[in-house]
Amino acid sequence: MKIKGRNTKIRYNKIIYPNVEIGDNIVIGDYVVLGKVPQRAKTSTLSKKKFSPLIIRDGVTISSGSIICAGTIIDKNTFIGDKTFIRENCLIGRNSLIGSGVTVENDTKIGSFVKIQAHAYITAYVIIEDYVFIAPGVLTTNDNTMGRHDKNYKLKGAIIKKGARIGAGAVLLPNITIGEESIVGAGSIVTKDVPDYKLVMGSPARIIRNVPKGEWIK
Repeated sequence: MKIKGRNTKIRYNKIIYPNVEIGDNIVIGDYVVLGKVPQRAKTSTLSKKKFSPLIIRDGVTISSGSIICAGTIIDKNTFIGDKTFIRENCLIGRNSLIGSGVTVENDTKIGSFVKIQAHAYITAYVIIEDYVFIAPGVLTTNDNTMGRHDKNYKLKGAIIKKGARIGAGAVLLPNITIGEESIVGAGSIVTKDVPDYKLVMGSPARIIRNVPKGEWIK
């Protein structure tokens, strides 16, 4: 474990493995686990390679009960809520918020100034660009075969582009793109790509209207 340590606060009953690098002005809550090496099921098709260190950069807060695996990087001033689980080989940008009870699966990329609210499920291989908002209970998926595939099948999560907003309880099917500054209405099931600057709603989601320029990220 490598701790720069200036103004870093580490609470009670934490587990910090040796493969962790911790910056300055960090807050680590009670019962946090950092640098966990993930275990693979015997049937897993994921690589069993050695993982790089977990890197936590300056100003990050990791709240109570969270588990963050080796090989992930969390950039400056990001806030991780209570009981959040972040798997290996993820990248989370600066000034982002990952809410309580969120799961972020392996090999996911999350940009800066992103807000992911409580109990969202971010599956493996999702890409989330800057300034995205994801409401509570959103589900993302990455396997159109529902597990009926061989080791050569490539899982593909959604790409959620800059400034997009995903409403509560929405479901995103595998390998779709949610366009820049688009909106997905609460409870929608998104089965195909959403163009830039469009509001979609329904099951399956369909285009309702344009998103006005006044609502775009400046």
